[in-house]
Amino acid sequence: MPYLSRIRINPLRAESRKLLASPRSMHAAVQGGLPGLPEQERTLWRLDADNPHRPQLFVLTTDKPDWTHLVEQAGWPGADGEHYAVRDYAPLLQQLATGRSFAFRLTANPVQNTSRPDKPTARQQERIEAGDRRSFRLGHRTAAAQLNWFLTRTTRWGFDIPMSPHLDETRDTDGEPPRDIRITTRQRRSFSKGSVTAKEAHVVMNSVTFEGHLRVTNPSLLTERLLTGIGPSKAYGCGLLTLAPLRERA
Repeated sequence: MPYLSRIRINPLRAESRKLLASPRSMHAAVQGGLPGLPEQERTLWRLDADNPHRPQLFVLTTDKPDWTHLVEQAGWPGADGEHYAVRDYAPLLQQLATGRSFAFRLTANPVQNTSRPDKPTARQQERIEAGDRRSFRLGHRTAAAQLNWFLTRTTRWGFDIPMSPHLDETRDTDGEPPRDIRITTRQRRSFSKGSVTAKEAHVVMNSVTFEGHLRVTNPSLLTERLLTGIGPSKAYGCGLLTLAPLRERA
């Protein structure tokens, strides 16, 4: 049974600053709240820092977690109020039906696979010269490419993005009316996987937060994406799609 958690983070504490600065450290903290073995859990997480003074961590887990350690290390353990909330995810999944609309938020790492990078790094050039035929995974860097990555994949994820209600907005390059989606945050992250010194242990990713409205086209496909995530870099805070039901128009 899946559970969706929301944890309040106190950004002024030393441990919090460490977690907020390092997706690797945050991933380890998330794994610490799981009752079973980490390798047996399917976990997605996302950090929402719309208000930098009150960031919130969202985590989707297979089993019911305990976030006491996070509250003690990076929250307000002595304060009043709800330090974290854990909710059964099944009721939301049961609301998915073809044609139903939801507000959504997703932080993802839009990437493309190519056999020949335009500007290969030293490591990539070594692979090319060695005759390595494996493709390279490169992140999309522009907002237009990142948005296109999202919009061209919605069908396989079980939903589509309706037209924006503000039709007086500028049309896109294809002359199509704008979709009801926007990019709220774009961030380039660079960090080490750990104490390993190899170049492969260094992670560089372009995380992008998308918000808007979606319409369900295939409940089964959408359920799969909600539970397993979207795109790469799931261990580092990407891939968690969350929904909020909308009032259906009469």
